Amino acid sequence: MGMHKTKIDLAKEKREAIIAILNQSLADAADLRSQAKQAHWNVKGPNFIALHELFDRVATELDTHVDDLAERITTLGGVAMGTVRLAAENSSLSEYPHEISDGTAHVDALSSALADLGKKARTNIDETDGLGDKDTADLYTGVSRSIDKLLWFVEAHNQA
Repeated sequence: MGMHKTKIDLAKEKREAIIAILNQSLADAADLRSQAKQAHWNVKGPNFIALHELFDRVATELDTHVDDLAERITTLGGVAMGTVRLAAENSSLSEYPHEISDGTAHVDALSSALADLGKKARTNIDETDGLGDKDTADLYTGVSRSIDKLLWFVEAHNQA
């Protein structure tokens, strides 16, 4: 995929490496957004309404991250690889279990996916900072902080 010219003061090779990292995150975040919607639509049980609303909040916050990641890619002169098909093809997250309906099972599955994305975001902070892009590292810091908070909200349902 070609790069667009920009006057941003990062070398083309570094921008290419950062864009590849960002596009991986874009696929993962879009996948996780759809996983949160899968949980939102299919959750059952005594905590239905609380979980139904919480899972929708997770999806909505992930929408913001998807947009921020895609816009950072294009800011750096890249092409955001953001279709559902590309996300499915390129996501590094585990597949979401389709057969579950119980609230506890959805909390477990979605919290595992959130924890995975949070861990990856922390790695991406260091990778992009190491490539000299403190702005993208800062973007990942925000993603990491947000995912950790969502993880807390989701995990709290299975903690006593």
